[in-house]
Amino acid sequence: MLSDVIVALATPPGRSALAVVRLSGDVAFAVAAKVIDDFVSNPPRSAVLGRFAEADGSEIDRGIYLTYRAPGSHTGEDTVELMCHGGLMAPARLLAALEAAGARAAHPGEFTRRAVLNGKMDLIQAEAVGDLIDATAPAQARAALQQLDGGLSQRLMKLRTDLSGVVALLSYDIDCPDEDEPPVAPATVRKQLDEVARQIDHLLRTASAGERVRDGAVVVLAGRPNAGKSSLFNALLGLDRAIVTEVPGTTRDAIEAATSFLGWPVRLVDTAGLRADPDRIEQLGIEISHRYLQAADMVLLCVEADEELSDEEQELLSTALPRGGLPLLVRTKMDTTERAPQGIPVSAATGVGLDVLSRAIAERVFGDRIQLADLEPMLTRERHRVALQRAVESLHAARPFLEQPGDPVLAAHHVQQATGDLDTLVGAVDVEDVLDRIFSSFCVGK
Repeated sequence: MLSDVIVALATPPGRSALAVVRLSGDVAFAVAAKVIDDFVSNPPRSAVLGRFAEADGSEIDRGIYLTYRAPGSHTGEDTVELMCHGGLMAPARLLAALEAAGARAAHPGEFTRRAVLNGKMDLIQAEAVGDLIDATAPAQARAALQQLDGGLSQRLMKLRTDLSGVVALLSYDIDCPDEDEPPVAPATVRKQLDEVARQIDHLLRTASAGERVRDGAVVVLAGRPNAGKSSLFNALLGLDRAIVTEVPGTTRDAIEAATSFLGWPVRLVDTAGLRADPDRIEQLGIEISHRYLQAADMVLLCVEADEELSDEEQELLSTALPRGGLPLLVRTKMDTTERAPQGIPVSAATGVGLDVLSRAIAERVFGDRIQLADLEPMLTRERHRVALQRAVESLHAARPFLEQPGDPVLAAHHVQQATGDLDTLVGAVDVEDVLDRIFSSFCVGK
C-alpha cells in the first residue's frame, strides 16, 4: 500500500477556474511523465507549463505542474501537483489518465496519513489539518493552526521526555539494587512524577473548552410558547431559519444552526416552548427540549419584557446546568414596551440588544480566552482526553511504589504505561485502529 502511487483531486469538484490534482508515491515522477509532455522534475518547487495528454496522445488540457522531491513534500514522498482548468471534464480525464499510467485513487486522508507515517507530522497535527479545513469560525482556525504548528505536541513530548527520565532513574535502582545511595534521592523522583501529573491535570482541564472551540458551544433558547425564541434565533443568525407565527407551539422540534459570536463558534438551538398540558406531538418536542437543556453549554431563558417570571422560570434561573453555569435571562420584544425589566433586553424586530447578547454569550461560554491573542494548547478531541486520563491514572498508580521501602519494578511499569499513552496520543507508535478512525473523516485529496 505505501509503495503505491496515489492520486486524487485536491480541490472541490464542479465549475471553477482551476482544479488541483495531487499525485504522490515512490515512482510518482515516472507516472506523471506518461501524462505530461516533456516532463521535468528539476528544479523542484518550480511552476512549469505543460501539456496533459492521454496515452493515445489526445490532449486533455494545458496547465501548470510542480514537483516536490522526497522528503521535502507534504507526504515525504515524491509528489506532483497538476493544475488544470476546473469543471467536470478536464479534471476527470486527467485523473483517469494518471490512473491508467499506474496510479491508484487515494483513500480518504491518505496523503496526510502518509505524512504521519513518514514522520512529516504527528497524529495531533494531522487532526489539526482536518480541523482547519472544517473551521467555520476564526477561533476554530486559530486553535487548529496552533496545533498544526505543534503547540500541543511539543508540550506532550516534553512530558514524555520527563517521564523517560523518571524511568531511567528507576532502572538504575532495578539494575543496581545493592548500591547504598541511588543517583537521585527518591523524594526527587516523586517530585518529578508529581510535576508531570500536575501538568497533565492542567491539560485535562482544557478539554471542555477545547471541545467547545472545535465543535461549537451549544446555546439553547428556552422559554414559554410565543416568548420570541424563534424570532431571536433568526435575528442572531441573520437569516430566517425557524418558522415564526403568533400561534403558540409553532416550534415542535429543536432546530440547530451554527454561527459565531466575536469569532467564537456557537451552535444555536431553538426549542419547543415549555408549557403544561401540550398536545401529544408538542409534548414530544418538549421532551427533546429538556434533553437539549441537559446537554447545553449555556441556556437563554427567553421571557417577554411585559411578562412576570413564573415559579418554574425562577427555579430554572437558579438551577445550575449539568455542564456548569446558570441560565441567562433574556427579555424579548423590547420594541413593544417601555419597561426596563431584569435581564438582557433585546428586540429581534429592531436589533436592539443583539450585540450585547452576543458578547454576553461569548464571554460566558469561552471566558477569558476571548481576550487572549494566542490560545494556549488545548485538548480538542475525546481521544486526547481519554489518553491523558489513562496516563495520569498510571502515574497515580506508580506513586505508592515510590515510597519506602518501595518497589522500583512496579513503579517503572506504571510510568512506562503512562509514557505509552503519550506515545499513542502523538503517534510515536503505529496504532492502525487509531489511524483508521482519524483519517476516515478526511476528504480524499488530503
